[in-house]
Amino acid sequence: MKKLIIPIMIFCSAFVMAQEGSEGKIQGDFDGNGTKEYAYIKVADCNDDCNGSCDTTVYFSDKKIKPFMTSLANGGSLYNLGDLNNDGKDDIGFYPYWCTSCWHSFYTYTLSKSGWKPLVDPISTHCSQWEEDKFPIKKDLQKKGNVIITTSEWKDDDIKISSKSIKIN
Repeated sequence: MKKLIIPIMIFCSAFVMAQEGSEGKIQGDFDGNGTKEYAYIKVADCNDDCNGSCDTTVYFSDKKIKPFMTSLANGGSLYNLGDLNNDGKDDIGFYPYWCTSCWHSFYTYTLSKSGWKPLVDPISTHCSQWEEDKFPIKKDLQKKGNVIITTSEWKDDDIKISSKSIKIN
């Protein structure tokens, strides 16, 4: 029995360690060719106090897909948003990390013929919105060509979270 348990434990711990290494990476069909690619980030010139240029670039495993950069970001979280605009390509969300404040914009990008462009204006979010699991953007299943934007704003001396449907196509 011990002979069986030890190899299983070694295999499982190697699997867990491999999962940790994939943090900061997402998979999707970002160019719409039917093949999955990986997107991952690299931070340039930024220390723990957010001194420096603090540029975060999103790169792709398929080198034919152009990378794009977000300034004032000390890393961040990437999200595969699925195909929000019905163009056959997965769209990308990026939540930048920064050294101050709980207010951060959430960025959405879609791949066009000329490269990556914003799908919608940056979405203002606050930590409380994320703690309440209110994701900033999703496809509106009731209205074709629309997405639901969930945003945080300072109103009446409090942080208010609201959602609205907007047309993107």
